[in-house]
This record gives sequence, C-alpha cells and structure tokens, in this order.
Amino acid sequence: MKKIVVLGGSFGGLTAAFELKRLLGKEADVTVVSDDDRFVFLPSLPWLIMGWRKPEDITLKVSDILKPRGIEFIHEAAKQVDPEKSKVITATKELPYDYLVISTGPFLSFDEIPGLGPDKGHTDCTFTLDHATGTAQKWKRILAEPGPIVIGSSQMVSCFGPSYELVFEMDAELRRRKMRHEAPILYLTSEPYLGHMGVGGLGRSRRLFEDEFAERDIKSLVNQAIEEVTPGEIKLKDGTTIPYKLAMIAPPFKGVPAVMPLGNPRGFIPVDKNYRHTKYKNIFAVGVTMAIAPPEPTPVPVGVPKTGFMTVKMAKTAAATIHADIKNITPPAAAEIDVVCLMDMGNTAAFMKASPVLPPRQTSVTKKGIWAKWMKVGFEKYFLWKMKNGMSNLP
Repeated sequence: MKKIVVLGGSFGGLTAAFELKRLLGKEADVTVVSDDDRFVFLPSLPWLIMGWRKPEDITLKVSDILKPRGIEFIHEAAKQVDPEKSKVITATKELPYDYLVISTGPFLSFDEIPGLGPDKGHTDCTFTLDHATGTAQKWKRILAEPGPIVIGSSQMVSCFGPSYELVFEMDAELRRRKMRHEAPILYLTSEPYLGHMGVGGLGRSRRLFEDEFAERDIKSLVNQAIEEVTPGEIKLKDGTTIPYKLAMIAPPFKGVPAVMPLGNPRGFIPVDKNYRHTKYKNIFAVGVTMAIAPPEPTPVPVGVPKTGFMTVKMAKTAAATIHADIKNITPPAAAEIDVVCLMDMGNTAAFMKASPVLPPRQTSVTKKGIWAKWMKVGFEKYFLWKMKNGMSNLP
C-alpha cells in the first residue's frame, strides 16, 4: 500500500485527497495534514465581512468529511519536509510518504511591511476566516462612524479579486444606506493598471474597472509600493501619505515555512506541467504554493493568482499523475490551465473567463450582469455540497 501525504485542507488539498482515494482505493493510505480543521469557502469571505454570510454558512469540518472516506486527518501544522528521506515532520509526528502533495496556500508575509496586518499592525485582511471575522467588526464601526476607506494590495501580492469585490460591495452598501458621501473610498494597488490582476488583464477588465470606478467615484492609485503603515496613515515608497479609518490591504505572499526550502527564493515550488516537482519526482505542488512566472515585468512586482477554480484542476491532474505512476500507465496529458472568475460587485457582478490564464490567449471574456451574481451564489452552495460529500470527480 502506497503512503500518500497531502499538506493542506482547502480547495487543492481536499480535492487531491478525495481523488487519490477514489482512484486508488485500498491501494493507497491517504493522510491529510493541516493546522486548520475547517474547510472555508474562501471566495465568500468578502460577503462575511459585509455581514451577508456567517462563518457557519461557509465552513465544513475537515475531519468529519474525510473520515467516512477512509482518509486520515492530522490536525497539526507541518514543520518540515525532508525530501531526501521522504517524510513530513509535525510537532508530534514523523510521517513517511511515497508521494507528497503540497497545497498549503500562501504564507501571509505581513512582516515585510512595517505596521501591516491585523495581528501586529494596523490594517485588516480578508484571506482567512479569522481575519475576515475581525475585518467585519471594523466594517460595522465604519457604518456607525463613517470615514476614509482604503482597500487594495501591497507589492508581491498574487490575489487581487477579494480587494476589488470589497471596493464594489462597500460602495454599494454605503449608497444603499445613503452614507456614501461620508466615506471616501480609495483602491490602492501594486498593479500597473486597474484590472491587471497579475495576469495582464482579462478581456476588457481594464476598461470595465476604470469605467465602474469613475461612475462610482472610487479613486485609485496604481503602481504603488507601501513603505509602512501607522495608525490612521499609509506611507508609500514615493513619500505619499494616505489617511484611513479602515484599511484592508492584501499582504505580500510567500511559501509557508515548512516548504520554503523546496521552492524559489520566495518559497514557491517549481513544477512541470503535471505539477510534479522539477527535482523531487514524488512531490507535487498545486495552487498558490506552486510557482508561475508573471506574464510580464511590472514596475512594482506582482504575482500570478491561482484561483480555487485553477487549484482544483491542478489537484485533479496531480492525483491522476500519481495514480498513473502507481499503476505504471501513461500519465494524463497536461492541459493548459484556464480560469473562470465570478466577481461580486455589490449591486451586480462580473463573469471573467480566460484560456489559457496567461496571455497570449485563445479566448478571453469579461461580462457584467446580475446573472453573474446569482451564478456566484449558486457555485458557493454547489461547491460546499460537493466537498461535504467528497464528490471531487464532479466539475
């Protein structure tokens, strides 16, 4: 029986674990290792911040959904990966593996910018359930006592969607409450232009966002790097200072400490087209933790996003490749990764699709309409049901 260890219990980790068990059955001993026993539907965290979702609406208990499928769950953080001895080390265990799948997501590197972050700094964040819950409390204070709002992304970020969503959602909610004139909104970003999102734009995303910002009186500062954050003020590298009452800034991304030695200088892991490590052939990496080179140099460095949609497809390819290795059959041909994004905009939404994700592309579409908002709501319900029931083989 092959021992397969999966690091991470989110989109990629759970999909890989379910697929490996489905494909290999009793031929594989599959173990998931994660420091969080909650699967969180991360795309809904902006709705949680706005007060439109509760934590229990968008979370599942990982141990409860893995156990019925014969998958072991270890509720600990991986401390180290020893690729030469093929083992994962936690605080209390050493786990040998024949194959390792890494889907740990990003390390949120707040410390790279003084004063950044909700734990040791002065800004809020939307990338974890706990951080989003804290940001929701700050949002309630803004509704009680309005003031300047700054939303955006610092240098070395590779996920821009939630910041755009919150800009639009806050604008829409403030207008609904007849308070928009009391809360100026600024979108601050490392992107070279609005709608770039780390991928050189998606269809007409630049024009869409520029027009929407103009119509909604949302100001923007692009091509910006943050020097430091102090209470009530953000200082940029060019010396500009920005006042705020609420600042939600996405931090720089790195690989998590346990897998940093396997990756590039920022800890992102180099892989081939089947998401196999370029040096260690029994290690696979999917999602945010794997390295993708940006499509173009930008004045302020940005990363390439790996959405949940992309991560699930990567995890399925990695699992199928491991299955082929064990069965000694031809591995699946690696397909170009495409992306589908549903972006809430408060009173409407945007549908974005690109194939492949990086230019030049075969197709690229950006459309706006209330129908896209209902698609996003439907997808949330569908994906939570799919994970709860271990139906990773479904689209």
